[in-house]
Amino acid sequence: MLSARALHRAEPQDAPHGDASRSPQRAGETGRDFAFTSADFARIRTLIHHRAGISLSEHKRDMAYSRLARRLRARGLDSFRDYLDLLEQENDPAEWEAFTNALTTNLTAFFREAHHFPILADFVKGREAPVSVWCSAASTGEEPYSIAITLIEALGDSAARSASILATDLDTQVLAKAEAGIYTYDQVKHLSPERLKRFFLRGTGAQAGRVKVRPELRAMIRFEQLNLTDADYGIPKPFDAIFCRNVMIYFDKPTQGQVLSRFEPLVKPGGLLFAGHSENFTYVTQAFRLRGQTVYELTRAPKGAPSAGGGAAPRARLSGAATPAVGERR
Repeated sequence: MLSARALHRAEPQDAPHGDASRSPQRAGETGRDFAFTSADFARIRTLIHHRAGISLSEHKRDMAYSRLARRLRARGLDSFRDYLDLLEQENDPAEWEAFTNALTTNLTAFFREAHHFPILADFVKGREAPVSVWCSAASTGEEPYSIAITLIEALGDSAARSASILATDLDTQVLAKAEAGIYTYDQVKHLSPERLKRFFLRGTGAQAGRVKVRPELRAMIRFEQLNLTDADYGIPKPFDAIFCRNVMIYFDKPTQGQVLSRFEPLVKPGGLLFAGHSENFTYVTQAFRLRGQTVYELTRAPKGAPSAGGGAAPRARLSGAATPAVGERR
């Protein structure tokens, strides 16, 4: 793996190497348990960019300290320099995973950016079965479960059962929560009573005050860890739609271009790419054209793919999704 050692050596220190930079007095001056130099933060930024493609901005310095200080305590280390040396020298996969998990952000909600889901509902009605969707930043599961609910409401129970959703994320901790599919009432408070009854079970005993997604909803989704900056995703078949929302904002433009180029062969002709509210791919790639608010359509067939004739859905309407049927919640 590319080392940040050269950057570490070149970056001027806030204090000289040695005991002075690690002393309790130095840490106490900032009200922190550990000294945290500009060189430490520069190394962190380099390592997380190489590991996950994340461009950590300068204003994330306090966030990086607070999250990684937990790792120093867990490993019984005295300084960030020791921790970063450990990462680079020992190549411990578990610690690299903990490092990456600590620096990723997982803000999500059911039906977040709600305008996307009626577009998806209309779109899949015109696609050849079975429909497939990739949620490339699944976080704790609210987004892939929102996609699954949308497919059921749009296609009906029988057709939706043949549909498939791949839900991936870099962070293994949030993926475990997504697979469990257990949420507090506060997390589902914006869902309609009809959707709660149809798609969730009420928790009892130790899970009182929580809800769990129904097995039939969970069965539509396959959860896997995946790093979007990897050169090969190992995904054999393309999708009708890809959700990659509020992820690209953490990548620099070259990394965005690389990720989008890997998406091209993974979108069926006429397929859609859903982006986050503050993301604009127009100046990054010519392969996708803007079709609606933060919704892009693949405009050229990937190499070796058939033409889009006959397989593309009609242009989606910004209408409401189908009304959910009322079921029973136990």
